[in-house]
Amino acid sequence: MNETLAQGIAVMCIGMGTVLTFLCILIISMHVMSRIVSRLNEIFPEAIPQVTSSSVNSTNSTEDEEVALAIAGAMFKG
Repeated sequence: MNETLAQGIAVMCIGMGTVLTFLCILIISMHVMSRIVSRLNEIFPEAIPQVTSSSVNSTNSTEDEEVALAIAGAMFKG
């Protein structure tokens, strides 16, 4: 019984050590990738599109009109 218990504890320690090692490698690699991506964003910044207020208002009013027409059509259809 003591030999079986000792083997079980050894297998448990090997398994937990493997998982711990994998998680440590995963955390370190995520930090390294984060730093690499932040450096790449400094070198190659992404262009932010400028939105004008007139185009936003015309799009919203068109969508609002379409919604209002759909609601009115549904009310008078039934």
